[in-house]
Amino acid sequence: MHWIKFMIMQFLKEPMWFKVLIVSTLLCSIIFSSSFFSENTYLQGFSKLAAAAFFLTCGFKMRKSHLASIVLYSMAVICIFLSIQGMY
Repeated sequence: MHWIKFMIMQFLKEPMWFKVLIVSTLLCSIIFSSSFFSENTYLQGFSKLAAAAFFLTCGFKMRKSHLASIVLYSMAVICIFLSIQGMY
């Protein structure tokens, strides 16, 4: 419980642009990847691009930790690749 409280307090200390970008990309990724939008491949691709933006933002924020940053950037590249692959 203490760790969750610490993470919430850490998130609240972040700048406003970071909070807005993280929350909006996470929500877009969750909403557009739902089964309601499964028929539309462009919305599925947009969902993967939103996930890529989420990973890029987190990777940029964690750039002091090189390993975590590289993992997040790699996940963003995978999401971009899957987004492009899914649209064609």
